[in-house]
Amino acid sequence: MLVHDSSDRRIRYPSQTGRSAGTSVPMLLCFCWHQRLGRLAAPLAAAAFLSCSGGGGEGAAGGGGSSVPDSWALNGQVLAAALSSDGKTIYVGGDFNRIGPRTGGFVPTDPATGFPLGTFPKVEGAVHASAPDGAGGWYIGGEFARVGTAPRSNLAHILADGSLNPNWNPGANDSVGNIAVSGGTVYVGGSFTSVGGQSRNRLGAVDATTGAATGWNPSPDIDAANGPVVILSVVVSGAAVYVAGVFTSIGGQARNGLAALDATSGTATPWNPSTLGVQAIAVSGQTVYVGGVFGMLGLDATTGDATPWTPLAGGIVATLTVSGDTVYAGGCFDSINLEPRFGIGVVDAVTGAVTPWYPGASGCVTKIEVAGGTVYVAYDNHVAAFDAITAAATAWTPAPMGATAETIGVSSGKIYLGGSFAFFDGEARNGLAALDAATGAVTAWNPNPVPDDPQVNPVVIRSLAVSGGTVYVGGEFVSIGGQPRKRLAALDAASGSATPWNPDPAPSALFNHAFIASLAVSGGTVYAGGFFTSIGGESRNGLAALDATTGAATPWDPNTDGTVSCIAVSGSTVYAAGRFTQIGGQPRNNLAALDAASGAASAWNPNPGPPGNLPDVISIAVSGGTVYAGGRFASIGGQARNGVAALDATTGAATPWNPDADGVVHALAVSGGTVYAGGEFVTIGGQARNGLAALDATTGVATAFDPKPDGTLSAVVAAGPYLYVGGTFSRMNAEARSGFAILVP
Repeated sequence: MLVHDSSDRRIRYPSQTGRSAGTSVPMLLCFCWHQRLGRLAAPLAAAAFLSCSGGGGEGAAGGGGSSVPDSWALNGQVLAAALSSDGKTIYVGGDFNRIGPRTGGFVPTDPATGFPLGTFPKVEGAVHASAPDGAGGWYIGGEFARVGTAPRSNLAHILADGSLNPNWNPGANDSVGNIAVSGGTVYVGGSFTSVGGQSRNRLGAVDATTGAATGWNPSPDIDAANGPVVILSVVVSGAAVYVAGVFTSIGGQARNGLAALDATSGTATPWNPSTLGVQAIAVSGQTVYVGGVFGMLGLDATTGDATPWTPLAGGIVATLTVSGDTVYAGGCFDSINLEPRFGIGVVDAVTGAVTPWYPGASGCVTKIEVAGGTVYVAYDNHVAAFDAITAAATAWTPAPMGATAETIGVSSGKIYLGGSFAFFDGEARNGLAALDAATGAVTAWNPNPVPDDPQVNPVVIRSLAVSGGTVYVGGEFVSIGGQPRKRLAALDAASGSATPWNPDPAPSALFNHAFIASLAVSGGTVYAGGFFTSIGGESRNGLAALDATTGAATPWDPNTDGTVSCIAVSGSTVYAAGRFTQIGGQPRNNLAALDAASGAASAWNPNPGPPGNLPDVISIAVSGGTVYAGGRFASIGGQARNGVAALDATTGAATPWNPDADGVVHALAVSGGTVYAGGEFVTIGGQARNGLAALDATTGVATAFDPKPDGTLSAVVAAGPYLYVGGTFSRMNAEARSGFAILVP
């Protein structure tokens, strides 16, 4: 009988201990590019646009914020976003190169091509583990909140016909990373403390039919000083359940990270090898094969004694699969028995000798599955299939985007992939795309920006602005829309073709580098901020006004001594933020108000202060008589304010509004009585909010809106019933949303 580990196979290092409505008013806002630690190439966010001209959409914060279910996903981060003039298209820019419809975290693929197959309930989240139910279906576990339209908390049963089992819903209160099935019992391991309606500490068993917790409760534990219990592998063989992880007691006995438990009672058997650092288990006959930080080892299934089977691996072995007389090993290693084997290798199940079979791998292998004459392998955001005899690659070439497949299963002629990926293959879009503003589906618009060296400097779009039928784009490229354009271009909003507008920003000879960090359009003028010394045919330092028709620089010249990374225009005032000490002929620390006619700095001077000597204002939103500022600062407008503040547009003094963010605010948007803030924080407005919050525009208190992104927010656009957000996140509302999401507050 072949039994192998079907658990979460992400590489673990020894130090890891777990894982665990209001009517809007006219306003301006900008999301700005920011220099981390003074570097000149670290985009965080960039977009400037008039969000409502002569009126606007409506939006209100409330509840958790639902997501538009069919919005497409990207394989990178969104740094800039801008809405079309008619409100029907949302343009996004960043450092992605593919975009596609979301598939969910568990997908059947064609065994010949690897393409996703037919309709299947979309798993809204990541699938870390799967196990066949013996009838053509699958038990799946991971970090997800819904399967199709049905709520499911981290555990679900997919039937053989591809439908969700409506009667099986154990519900784990945290992630599930391990599943093993035996008869009428489903054994699960993970980060949960309850499952199937009962308290269970990281390890439990539920009925395969009802989902109710059984009495099986080994209750693994560990000294508090050593961190929480971690379960890395669960394998069932006969009457024993083998468990590996980080624990010091389990099943009522002292066991150090590896144990055999009675499959009925949950008590520890006498089997006690005391092998440390085990991450993978596979059982065949009388041998328990284990892999981990030590390499590989064979243990007697009865006594726990080490067998002569001791292949030497030059690194961590994270997954093992036994097929016949062969043991397949994967992980982060560079050799087996001193033979070069990078990430994957095969050894004889009896002698431990390395075999000639070796397909090569370009990274750490996280999962191996053998079916028929094919070996399926997941490694570093790739999945591949190889002939089990020749090691030649087959035509099966799925392209999951965003993350490595963590589980592979074969059933009824289909290859199932599970993981935290967002979509498969998709369409090519080099850092710039247009999406339907209501559905999130990509449009045919594709200007295809090209970098100077794709291998060294990929396309990065840092700033966007839309005016009428023109999309202005700033970023790292040398051609776009079918024409040579360096760093800045104007594109036809319908065709994507570059217009004749070509200001050609250029660097100084000293730095040989220039970039456009922020754009804003007002009437017939395009304001451009960034790092450059000439633009539009004139010498301009970091900030310029360009004729929207010709691209020539106007006489307006504030002449900053640094970098301008954010611009917002309100009436006769141009607000500029960035990294500078002089602008418009006056000393100003990183934030200023400039006369739109002369370029001279006004008396408005909020003077953002520390932390350190590098305070930053990264985002600005202007609404009526208030200028909202976000960034990295501890004081502004004469008051202590952390990360976000409201400033009087006349005096520059801070108003009483004080959400007091505990981190950096990268993006701001105002809609009616709500200020949306995105960035890198975990508390704001007096509430726990991870990177995205809705703040009452009067009190600064966080509203109930809490979509819980799992990464940094860099762009926020509020328009109509939607909130468009971009950043580095992969989940929103516990659902897969890679880099971009459309929320309905």
